[in-house]
Amino acid sequence: MPWKGIRDPYKIWLSEIILQQTRVIQGEKYYLAFTKKYPNIHNLALAKEEEVFRLWQGLGYYNRCRNLLLTAKIIAEKYHGQFPNTYHEIRELKGIGDYTAAAIASFAYNLPHAVVDGNVVRVLSRIFGIKKTFHDAKGKKYFQELAFKLMPSTKSAQYNQAIMDFGAIICKPASPHCTECPFSKICIAKAQNKVTEYPVKKEKKALKIRHFHFYVLQDETNLYLIKRNEKDIWKDLHTPYMIETNGKEKPNSPIFLNSMKVEKSFSLRQQLTHQQLYGHFRIVHIESKKQHLPIEFIKVKKTALTDFAFPRMIISFFKKFDYL
Repeated sequence: MPWKGIRDPYKIWLSEIILQQTRVIQGEKYYLAFTKKYPNIHNLALAKEEEVFRLWQGLGYYNRCRNLLLTAKIIAEKYHGQFPNTYHEIRELKGIGDYTAAAIASFAYNLPHAVVDGNVVRVLSRIFGIKKTFHDAKGKKYFQELAFKLMPSTKSAQYNQAIMDFGAIICKPASPHCTECPFSKICIAKAQNKVTEYPVKKEKKALKIRHFHFYVLQDETNLYLIKRNEKDIWKDLHTPYMIETNGKEKPNSPIFLNSMKVEKSFSLRQQLTHQQLYGHFRIVHIESKKQHLPIEFIKVKKTALTDFAFPRMIISFFKKFDYL
């Protein structure tokens, strides 16, 4: 992993934000792209919002990207481009929680703060037989305090990295290497023969089913898009005009769509953490000189689509029909 062992707080912060809700294998290419384009926090703070969203495109959870930009600007202005070097100052920054603040404080400044991620929780819960969930405030506090008690007063960065690596390599979620584990003789989970029952799993939420009906309005050279501003998924990204239904009813089209003829239809599906999305696309050709569209539409040349940021579902559609 390209961020492993580095002491630069900017790059540690960047890697941690990217890896939230993201697998390492996917996050690595984004990390490399960001550090290449924005090698320091001043470069990121001066970047255009659309440019950063475009680079983030495909990672999802775009609120992370908004907070990334906001925090970069705060550090550039308030701290003159120098990342704060105390846990409490780091923790106060937008989009930075306990885990990320501890990671920056420990790995960048070797401060005595325990970094508690899923790997650490798994190791501790199995060895000590902890039947608590890490997914509520009480459980988080318990694991945080235990991890801090176990951490040596010096070399906190080395210790934190070691226990995280141990969880990733030896004490794995499935098929852990118990025969190679130096804690196997004192591990309560192993003694109970219940290794896979630890840690306590998070209760799964029921998937919310959503149906989006997209009208891809286009003339010979342009597409007509909408920038999403509501507090929902895909905020600040661009999509074709969209109407949401419950899946059983037909969309109530606004007046300006009633006279349009659908040339092609296509459907896609995408699953988010707690949502199942169905996208129903209708390609509609319009005559731009005759058709009067609402003011919120943005006319974009088909050759300039790479200058805008889109949700993954829209990118998939564009690639399917050779827009990108």
